[in-house]
Amino acid sequence: MHIGIDAHAIGAQQGGNETYIRNLISALAELDQENQYTLYFSTATAADVWRNRYANFGVRLLPPPTPLVRVPLALAIELRRRPVDILHVQYTAPPFCPAPVVTTIHDLAFEHLPETFTRRGKTQLRLTVRRTARNAAHILTVSEFSRQDIINTYRLPPARISVTHNGCETQFSPHPTTDNEAAAIKQKFGIRRDYLLAVGSLQPRKNLVRLLRAYALLRTQHPDFQHQLVIVGRQLWLYQEVLREIQQQKFADDVIVTGYATDEDLPALYRSAVALVYPSLFEGFGLPPLEAMACGTPVITSQTSSLPEVVGKAAVLVNPYEEKELAQAIWTISNDVDLRAQLRRDGIKQAKQFTWRNAAEKTLAVYRAIACPQQAS
Repeated sequence: MHIGIDAHAIGAQQGGNETYIRNLISALAELDQENQYTLYFSTATAADVWRNRYANFGVRLLPPPTPLVRVPLALAIELRRRPVDILHVQYTAPPFCPAPVVTTIHDLAFEHLPETFTRRGKTQLRLTVRRTARNAAHILTVSEFSRQDIINTYRLPPARISVTHNGCETQFSPHPTTDNEAAAIKQKFGIRRDYLLAVGSLQPRKNLVRLLRAYALLRTQHPDFQHQLVIVGRQLWLYQEVLREIQQQKFADDVIVTGYATDEDLPALYRSAVALVYPSLFEGFGLPPLEAMACGTPVITSQTSSLPEVVGKAAVLVNPYEEKELAQAIWTISNDVDLRAQLRRDGIKQAKQFTWRNAAEKTLAVYRAIACPQQAS
């Protein structure tokens, strides 16, 4: 069996999409030395890193990186020149794909919260993802919440959609790598005191404006509360509102925006934080809460979408639309030592349930079922 995987997200600093495909490929390589794989990249830098890494994994570079050209033209032409038995993509496949398609649809935020996307972005996603979902041989998604949402929104048969939960990379652990890790990471990012951490791309769906307002409310109500707020993530679409909110803040000097954090820095940022605050409005999974729990960091997150499924009982859940409730949760978790200790224990245990090997095993089973439907039945 020859499987093609669209790996263009690797190297693009795309957050969850990049983390997903990078770790899935690595786990598949450890699990499967029998089948042949071809990985399709958009940048030479990313392609070179993966070239010759695994004996049964080939690499193809498909310029240019523009999505409107890469998917419907460059990838489609490549598949006709060098056929594969199955093509695995995230969200969108070529409209006339010569191979059966497995698509991973992480969530349908663009369907339910279109105001958090650009007009062009939401229109493109609605058209291409709906078409891909209806034509795909099988759909993978990363939570039971998203599975039910895809079934209901696109009116698809449940048997066509499987859940492969995301995993957690091994560097996310409660054990510091050096004795002075906390001091070093604070110095690197200019953090002067204890801090709250927010991780996620700067875009409306991450709800950072309400987080900033909750933070300002808390600082105003409790002048003795001196924690800083550190926001980690790449600027994506409609991020200007977040930057404007920071500039208007009375406590703007205590808000630090780091930009994209590397895999080397992120675990230390989690471990050194008082808590992760993740009030996202809509998630198909939500990797930052899982990563924070694995690092032993207490988590405050939303009681909406897939997030309760990921954190279980190991986090403080809030209504992400209520700034006062969010501020109160931050105050409570910052001042309750026993609660933080309990969340640390429960979070480490909860995170262990999610592994990339499990995701790869379920994904490989879907590949095999498509290639040999008689055996699967």
